[in-house]
Amino acid sequence: MQPDPTASAHETPALPAGRPAAEILTELKALRTADAPTRGGRTFAYVYDAGRQGLDELAAEAYAAYATVNGLDPMVFPSVARLENDLVGAAAALLGAPPGAQGTFTSGGTESILLAVKTARDHARSTRGVTDPQLVLPSTAHAAFHKAAAYLGLEPVVVPVDPVTYKANPTAMAAAITPRTALVVASAPSYAHGVIDPVARIAEAAAEHEVLCHVDACIGGWLLPYLRRAGRTVEPFDFSLPGVTSISVDLHKYGYADKGASVALYRNAELRRHQYFAHAGWPGYPVVNPTVQGTKSAGLLAQAWAVLQHIGEDGYTALAARVAEASDHLLEGLRTTPDIHILGEPEAGLVAFTVLTSATPDRPSGTPDLSLLLHLADEMRVRGWYLQPQLSFDGLPPNLHLTLTPATVDRVEALLTDLPEALATARTLPPATADPALTDLAATLDPDTLTPEDVAGILAFAGLGEGGGLPERMAPVLFLLDALPGRLKERLLTEFVGSVFRLG
Repeated sequence: MQPDPTASAHETPALPAGRPAAEILTELKALRTADAPTRGGRTFAYVYDAGRQGLDELAAEAYAAYATVNGLDPMVFPSVARLENDLVGAAAALLGAPPGAQGTFTSGGTESILLAVKTARDHARSTRGVTDPQLVLPSTAHAAFHKAAAYLGLEPVVVPVDPVTYKANPTAMAAAITPRTALVVASAPSYAHGVIDPVARIAEAAAEHEVLCHVDACIGGWLLPYLRRAGRTVEPFDFSLPGVTSISVDLHKYGYADKGASVALYRNAELRRHQYFAHAGWPGYPVVNPTVQGTKSAGLLAQAWAVLQHIGEDGYTALAARVAEASDHLLEGLRTTPDIHILGEPEAGLVAFTVLTSATPDRPSGTPDLSLLLHLADEMRVRGWYLQPQLSFDGLPPNLHLTLTPATVDRVEALLTDLPEALATARTLPPATADPALTDLAATLDPDTLTPEDVAGILAFAGLGEGGGLPERMAPVLFLLDALPGRLKERLLTEFVGSVFRLG
C-alpha cells in the first residue's frame, strides 16, 4: 500500500509512549524543588498560608470531587449553582451587601476587576450614552485595572496619591470625574503599601456625580471584617457606604482557598446584568457566560466552598487575629531597625518598607537608597526569605513588600534577626549602578519600533539574556530597570517573559 501523501507525519513524537504514574509524580515533585516554598511562612509574597493542618488535603479532595464537573451550565450541573450561591452569599453578608445584591464566582482578582470594569463601561453606555469612557483611579490601584482598560477600551485617568500616607487623595479623585467617567476606583487596601484609601469620601464623590464606584478589596475583603471582629478598628469600606456599587474580594488570599478563587459583587442585579455575555446568533446552544471563561472546572469552586465551610466564622476571626499579631510584631521590629523606614500606616496584612542612607548631620533622616535596598533583598533571599522588591514610581520610593499570613507569626522574630545582618552585609557590597550611556540611550528609544535584535541586546546588557534564566543576584538588573522609562521597561519585561515561555 502506498503511503497517503496528504497525511501528516510527526518526525518527532509530540508525547512519550506513556509513562508510569509514579514516575510522573516523582518528576513533578522534583520540579517543585526549585520553587519558592508556599508553606512555612518564609515567602512574603504570592502565597497565603493559614498554617492549619489538613487544609491543603481538604481543598485537594474537594477539587477532585468536582474536577470533571463543567461550571458552564448550572442547568446540567445544579450543584454548581448551589455552591456558588453559598460562596457569593457569604461574601455579600461579610461585606454588608443590601437586599438584592448579586455576585459571581471568578477565577481570581484580575477577572473580578475585569468584569467590574466591563459592567461599568456598559452601564455608562446604556444609562448615560457614554461612548468614550474613562476610568478614574489612584496611582496605587492594581495593574489589573489598566489591563481591563486596555482590553475593554477605557481611558485610564490616573490620580497621584498622597506622598506621605500613600492613600488616594479624595479631593483630587473627585476633581478628575468628568461626564465620560464610567467608574471610580478605591483600594482596601492597595497592594503596594497595604494602606486603605478613604473609601467613604471617594464613594460619596462618585455618587454625587452619579458614577459607579468599585472597591478593590481583593486583598482586604476577607480579612478586614474579621480584623474588626477580632477587636481592631477598621474604617467602613464596603456596601455599608451607599456610594459603593461593586466590590472584588479574593478567596485565595485571606480566605485561604487554593488559587484561583474570587468573587465580584454588585449592589443590585441590574448592575450585574451588564457583566454577562449572551449570544444566540449562531447555530449552536444559546450562550450565557457570567464570566470571561465559558467552560471551566467546578473544582476550584468546590475547594473554595469546602475551605470556607471548614474554617468558619470563629476560625477566620482567629486567623485574622494572628495576622494582626504578626503585623504588630514586624512593625515594632522594623521601627527599631536603623535605617529602615515603613511606608505609610499598614492596616491589612501588607507592609512595605524602604532602606535609607545612613543619617548624617546634614541629612538627619537619610534618603531612600535603591542599591542598598536591592542588595538587601538578595541577601535575605540567600538566607531563605523572599521579600518582594518594588521599584520607584512617580516620586514614590522603592521598597520591599511583605505579605503577612498566620503562618508568619512564628517566623517574624527570625526574620527580624536576619534583617540587620543582611543589611550589614549589603552595605559591604559595591553599589549597584546603571551605565549612564545606556540610560541616556534608553531615553531616546521608542519601545514600539525596537527590533528583536535591539531588545535582545538590551536584555543581555541587563543580565536577562539568552535562555530566559535569572541571575543569582537581581540587584544590578532591578537597578537598571528602575532607571529606564516606563514603556521601555514594559517592552523589555514583556520580551523577557516571552523568552521564558517559548519552544526550543
